[in-house]
Amino acid sequence: MPKIFALIVAGGSGNRMESAVPKQFLEIKGKPILIYTFEAFRRFDPNIEFVLVLPKNQIEHWHKLCEKHTFNTNYKLAFGGKNRFQSVKNGLAKIDEEGIVFIHDGVRPLVSKETIHHCFTETQNSGNALPVVPPSESVRYSDDVGNKAVDRNNYFLVQTPQTFDVQLIKEAYQKAQHENFTDDASVLENAGHKIHLVEGNRENIKITWPQDLIIAKSFLFPQ
Repeated sequence: MPKIFALIVAGGSGNRMESAVPKQFLEIKGKPILIYTFEAFRRFDPNIEFVLVLPKNQIEHWHKLCEKHTFNTNYKLAFGGKNRFQSVKNGLAKIDEEGIVFIHDGVRPLVSKETIHHCFTETQNSGNALPVVPPSESVRYSDDVGNKAVDRNNYFLVQTPQTFDVQLIKEAYQKAQHENFTDDASVLENAGHKIHLVEGNRENIKITWPQDLIIAKSFLFPQ
């Protein structure tokens, strides 16, 4: 059984949420979103080892929340960088053993145990796994010339946890010649590796807008 790590990236602000509080610290039923995210991975494996990436200016606030909510889960702390690439790279530097790492957005508390399991199993077999869901709306492609309808069956919406063999993803981050990647799978793909898709769960939304809080609350606390 490989060692399992969860690298939680929580560098968001509250701008699009129209809040002065960073979105990962917003509370649902009295508990910060970020704590729900930790709990989702502990349900998969109580012994999972965590790395949390936070901006330096948010760490004091986080520590106060941990004390307030008696959050005693052990984790290593890494400082956020100027962009997601640097933040993840800083987090990976805290992992000095071989194994499998889930790289996950701190504001995706609704990831299911099944999705995490799909990612873990595929990574054991293939070295990486990318959870995706098909779009439910029609899709159009747009460029400088115009726009046109495309077959939505050929497209997927990407989620996290993007999951990797630790050494493979660390090597890919070291080899990268630029930092303009939108996700971690793109970094590995850039290093020449094939990306393997697995089924995600549609409720695994990234909490970004005020209405997302309402959706998350309805799933976390169904009537």
